[in-house]
Amino acid sequence: MTTTFYDHWRDAPESAWRWTNFSPAEIACRGTGKLLINEPALEKLQTLRDRLGKPLIVRSAYRSPEHNRAVGGATRSKHMDGAAFDIAMSNHDPVAFEAAAREVGFLGFGFYPRSGFMHVDLGPARQWGERFPIRATSFAEDASPVREILADSRTMKGGGAAGVATLGAAGVEVAQSVLAETQSAVLPLVPYLDTLRWVFIALALIGIAVTIYARLDDWRRGQR
Repeated sequence: MTTTFYDHWRDAPESAWRWTNFSPAEIACRGTGKLLINEPALEKLQTLRDRLGKPLIVRSAYRSPEHNRAVGGATRSKHMDGAAFDIAMSNHDPVAFEAAAREVGFLGFGFYPRSGFMHVDLGPARQWGERFPIRATSFAEDASPVREILADSRTMKGGGAAGVATLGAAGVEVAQSVLAETQSAVLPLVPYLDTLRWVFIALALIGIAVTIYARLDDWRRGQR
């Protein structure tokens, strides 16, 4: 096993670092800043990153013995060999991540769903902890067996009724104005036209109310 130790990650020369998606600070001990470069482990970590095609958020990598004791790590933790990594699952599907990690050669797996990370190491082959729950699909299933036809929806009907009634009221108002100015012979009809205009306005308000109610009801039933 090829390993190189540095008292602090800043001491590592650029020429000694070839894992492009990770930095010495990410791999160094969180408590002391010390760095142990375990080349086989880092090669597998970089290969896993390349395979998954998205960032790996490293929660913990190398741990100095004193820091390992401070955090309650196992007495023979692979972290002290630079051969273990705790990776956050916030941007990964745990099932796909585990499968890819096994394919690239990681052998030890620890599952920490409550803390949101998975431990992987170079072995021996073993696993512990409760696996992450299967994540739900991104798209919710349609609760209705047959999707509502748009032309038959109450929202469209209510909106259509409101639109027709509004146009009707406007038309009556125009007709009333024309008759009042140019048709003195039928002036007795003007009051009736005024009543008709208010009837259309009432219908428009009813249509708007039906539309609002239908939208609220559809929202409650998840049929937006």
